Amino acid sequence: MEDFKIDTICPHSDFCGGCIHQGVPYEKQLSEKEKEVRRLLEANQVMPDRIDSIEGCPSRYGYRNKMEYTFGDFVKDGEMTLGMHRKKNFMSIVTVDQCQLVDPDFNVILAAVLEFCRERGYSFYHKKSHQGLMRNLILRKGVRTGEILVNIVTSSEPGFVEEEFVSMLQGLSLQNTLVGVLRTFNDSLADAVICQKLKVLWGRDYYVEKILGLTFHVSAFSFFQTNVEAVERLYSEALALVDSFEGKTAFDLYCGTGTISQVLALRAAKVLGIELVEEAVEAAKENAAANGLANCSFLAGDVFEVLQNVSEKPDVIVVDPPRVGIQPKALDQIISYGVPEIVYISCNPKTMAGNLKYMEYYGYHCRYLKPFDNFPMTKHTECIALLKKEKR
Repeated sequence: MEDFKIDTICPHSDFCGGCIHQGVPYEKQLSEKEKEVRRLLEANQVMPDRIDSIEGCPSRYGYRNKMEYTFGDFVKDGEMTLGMHRKKNFMSIVTVDQCQLVDPDFNVILAAVLEFCRERGYSFYHKKSHQGLMRNLILRKGVRTGEILVNIVTSSEPGFVEEEFVSMLQGLSLQNTLVGVLRTFNDSLADAVICQKLKVLWGRDYYVEKILGLTFHVSAFSFFQTNVEAVERLYSEALALVDSFEGKTAFDLYCGTGTISQVLALRAAKVLGIELVEEAVEAAKENAAANGLANCSFLAGDVFEVLQNVSEKPDVIVVDPPRVGIQPKALDQIISYGVPEIVYISCNPKTMAGNLKYMEYYGYHCRYLKPFDNFPMTKHTECIALLKKEKR
């Protein structure tokens, strides 16, 4: 295959495993992602009536509003690092204090936190020995509000000086506004951020974001879209696929913190959002109340199990499943309603293609599909699709 590699502007690209397309012209990135979506559809014998060309990202750099960094070392027993896992070497951590995909303030905070920990001789948590203090740094930002939330993840080992940490962060020269500093305690053996205890060191435990005219309080571990500007466009186009929601009851399945649900509530008569993560559902309820949306409700639990106990029937269904897609039992339940239209929003074209094939067999034909590149430089592609119930 022809080599399209060009000089890259990212100084971390030789080692960082975060971006697989660094140095590849953006037009080539879009072409390859669209080809992969079409290949997956063809492999599953899914033939939409119309496939639009992939939509590029509004901003190719600085688009991420959340980053989860890991403490470690680049070489065994080397100096502490803070950043991303190294390519093809999961145990090695690359400091990424000049990352191009985040707000410059993220790089400032990362560098300051790393220096703070090095100066005090803090240890990092070793995945094999399960000892050490520092585990992760999570940064989140409200793009529309300029609010930043800092969450330091440590084990419960003693030694971390919370007051000095907060003071250090407050003294940084940032373009955005620091609104909260949190500490998450995690003694789990799993190599993942697991919140066993959350402590507010200063400020509040959420930041504020605005999407499509609605206001959202996003807490430390709530799921929220990583690229706000791009997802506004994606949601708008996805919901525009349905001619009208007026007077209709809409189900928003896998609703997360209810972003789509609340946008739907501005158009539909009634909206029910269902989400597995209880914290996300509580956040959705609070945000809907704050936005004055009385026609939208939320239930926590597995989509299949919750739908088994819901007596109300939808007129239209919107699904935005996780990367694993929709499981067969849930798909059967969704299909059983026989609604005329289903809007499918996907963050994984591979599982989407499999789901669309399954739904085609049961009478739902894909009328329209469009891929979106919301995450330049990475492997990820989003899609929207409109499925209509065929008369037999």
